[in-house]
Amino acid sequence: MQDRYTFKYAIIRLVPKVEREEFFNVGVILFCKRIKFLDIKYHLDPDKLKAFAPEIEEDIISDYLKAWKLICDGNASGGPIGKLDLPDRFGWLTACRSTIIQSSTTRSGLSFEPKKELEDIFNKYVL
Repeated sequence: MQDRYTFKYAIIRLVPKVEREEFFNVGVILFCKRIKFLDIKYHLDPDKLKAFAPEIEEDIISDYLKAWKLICDGNASGGPIGKLDLPDRFGWLTACRSTIIQSSTTRSGLSFEPKKELEDIFNKYVL
């Protein structure tokens, strides 16, 4: 029987006006050290963005999220952070920050398939 793997995840939030602390969820990042898995799944709903923050251009947010994906993948175009090992990349992406894109506090779980878990969490909290 296959083992269950421990994993950590955080919800990615769009916070248009940091001082107001209002946000909506745009993605999930999930890390499983044991199987060396780090991935992100995101979706930016253009209608929600227009209703919630009409002053923000969708392309800018999409570029930021693509950069987070490059870092997750360990891609050289992810810059110096993309070259770090998996735990450090996850730590950097989920660090507390006061910017337009933030992550929730990290949470833990157990799963037979972390990739499927990423999809399930994404469907539950983002879509």
